[in-house]
Amino acid sequence: MAASETCCSTQLIDGDGIFNASGVDKFMKEVKLAECGLSYAVVSIMGPQSSGKSTLLNNLFNTNFREMDAFKGRSQTTKGIWMARCAGIEPCTLVMDLEGTDGRERGEDDTAFEKQSALFALAVSDIVLINMWCHDIGREQAANKPLLKTVFQVMMRLFSPRKTTMLFVIRDKTRTPLENLEPVLREDIQKIWDSVPKPQAHMETPLSEFFNVEVVALSSYEEKEEQFKEQVANLRQRFHQSIAPGGLAGDRRGVVPASGFSFSAHEIWKVIKENKDLDLPAHKVMVATVRCEEIANEKYAAFVANEEWCQLEETVQSNPIPGFGKKINSLLHAGLSEYDAEATYFDEGVRTIKQKQLQDKLLQIVQPAYQSALGHIRSGTLEKFKDTLEKALKGGERFSTAANSCIESCVAQFDEACADVVIEVANWDTSKVREKLLRDIDAHVASVREAKISELVSSYEEKLKLALSGPVEALLDGANSDTWPSVRSLFKREMASAVLGFSAALNAFDMDEEARQNMILSLENFARGVVEGKAKEEAGRVLIRMKDRFTMLFSHDSDSMPRVWAGKEDIRAITKTARSASLKLLSVMAVLRLDDGDKDDIEKTLAVALLDSSSGAVKNRSITASDPLATSSWEQIPPAKTLITPVQCKSLWRQFKMETEYSVSQAISAQEANKRHNNWLPPPWAILALVILGFNEFMTLLKNPLYLGVIFVVFLLLKALWVQLNIAGEFSHGILPGLISLSTKFVPTIMNLMKRLAEEGSNSAGNNNPQRNTSQNNSNAVPVGSSVSSSSSSNITSLDNRNKYTSSSKDE
Repeated sequence: MAASETCCSTQLIDGDGIFNASGVDKFMKEVKLAECGLSYAVVSIMGPQSSGKSTLLNNLFNTNFREMDAFKGRSQTTKGIWMARCAGIEPCTLVMDLEGTDGRERGEDDTAFEKQSALFALAVSDIVLINMWCHDIGREQAANKPLLKTVFQVMMRLFSPRKTTMLFVIRDKTRTPLENLEPVLREDIQKIWDSVPKPQAHMETPLSEFFNVEVVALSSYEEKEEQFKEQVANLRQRFHQSIAPGGLAGDRRGVVPASGFSFSAHEIWKVIKENKDLDLPAHKVMVATVRCEEIANEKYAAFVANEEWCQLEETVQSNPIPGFGKKINSLLHAGLSEYDAEATYFDEGVRTIKQKQLQDKLLQIVQPAYQSALGHIRSGTLEKFKDTLEKALKGGERFSTAANSCIESCVAQFDEACADVVIEVANWDTSKVREKLLRDIDAHVASVREAKISELVSSYEEKLKLALSGPVEALLDGANSDTWPSVRSLFKREMASAVLGFSAALNAFDMDEEARQNMILSLENFARGVVEGKAKEEAGRVLIRMKDRFTMLFSHDSDSMPRVWAGKEDIRAITKTARSASLKLLSVMAVLRLDDGDKDDIEKTLAVALLDSSSGAVKNRSITASDPLATSSWEQIPPAKTLITPVQCKSLWRQFKMETEYSVSQAISAQEANKRHNNWLPPPWAILALVILGFNEFMTLLKNPLYLGVIFVVFLLLKALWVQLNIAGEFSHGILPGLISLSTKFVPTIMNLMKRLAEEGSNSAGNNNPQRNTSQNNSNAVPVGSSVSSSSSSNITSLDNRNKYTSSSKDE
């Protein structure tokens, strides 16, 4: 490490008050202090003996001052004043470790050197650290009040004003926040300043002209070492560039150049040693101070080590203790009585002060246990309140009545239990714990109340949802002119029923009328939201609903039977009727009409713009007039009530027509096909002409019955050809395709028919015995013509069935 960064130290003033001039000169040469000019700072520390001053300096500035060995007992470690150079801090910083105050080693002369060294530190230092224990704040001796009072007075008389920073370091910080400790400390310092007599020149001079007062707090070094070191590291940062404007060193007026520091310090110490104003206090008072402090410390240690107290302190952390107050009062009374008995012959003023300090220390150690006992009472009372309230509500009692009665009984039990833990000498107030209990009870009541009301609201909302969702969906599905009046009627009926029951249930919570009305309004808004939500869902499916309605009306007659397009139906009228019904559905779903005054002419607008759009008048008008659906909002309809905008209606109608055109075209095609199928006979006039002109031929047939047999056989042959060739089926696809198909099938069909007839004839001849045939002819006497006719008919039927199978297979 470089020389400038090395920690060098020396004893500035020894324990007998001798200034070590040679040692200081050697120290200045080692640290090259003369080269610093005005760029250096001096820091000193003072405080009670064995309070950890040297430990703080070593951790804060990386110095090597001697520290007390706690395992060898608490005794004086630093004698006189030691000085060292801080390592790793710029500018060059010198730190002085002062002998601790209130040490027993000096006996009756225990304050003279302390005051001299403290005054010296204030005179030569830019920053003075005042080390004090957290529990000493507010005390007289331990907080260095008399010492500071004398130092203030003498410094004003001996030296010209020089602003010094007094940094109070609060050690072993407790749970008390720093913002609560600092005002007490500043108030004590201000009182000291106001009480000291001042020379005429400084009668009106404020404390801020001489001192900058800063306060920091550090955790316990022994119990929270890591946290202590972290806080010290943060404090160390404040000493970097401490002499810069706004730095910790504060006012630099009258600073001595570094080369003259040794001489200046020596002369200041001489003046302080010769000052007669620093007389020691009376011997009697000092002896009383030391002895009463020792007795108080003994009684405090005895109380802390008391087995009964230790057991109480441990038990009360987790469990309540019956008779806690009586047991603690007994222990405290015993300790204070023993102190009074041993200190009765010492100075009354000192004895009283030390007795008060002992009492404060004992109460300070007792207070956490007392707070724990109160905490058990509070938590137990709160749990009992919760159980009592729950049982009362399960028993069917009104909420407000149950809550009020439970609060009254539980608070009375809390007050009774608090009387059992009262500490007589402390006079501690339990009102804050009581207030916290009431806050917790109120919070629980509010929580349960909110949960019950929320449960009630959810119950009625669910009922309304079940009562409205299905019926509204059914009404909107069959949309017509009565749909929205029916929805409004349903909504009013269900809402009136729900409000009646909901309002009666709210009576148990004693809420004001405004809150009640707000909740009822909220329930109504929920119900309205259910209806609106269903309407929006149905509006999103309106195209599907329109197509379903069109299909139902177009494809079924008035008796809901499927239509057969036989050729006499008026497809145009049926289509118009079905589309009108679909348009009606669209107009119903276009906007919400949940209020009584909702009226509109949307259906008329849609009919004019969409249904009548094919008429020439509308076409001519559209050339000059604007499209009523070319807008995003309906006239006199607020946007909040709009489900389908005019533009969307137009788009939906266009898509609807496109998707239903196929059904119409299929119906037309089926009707035309049926007409063609039914027109295979000649016209009636042709039939009449055939009858008149063919009269002679008809008479010829009557005169020659043999012609009828020939005609019958020819008819059977033609019938077989008709079935085999499937002439009706072939011509159903058109005349030309039918002729082409028949021309390819005609010859094979004739050949196949002749072949089958030949096969049937040969089979019949081979299977029949001549004798058997003769006997059959003689016995049955069946005519030949009848046998031929039966066989031909059987063949034709067989060919007919076969042809049908072949035809169906081909179609498939």
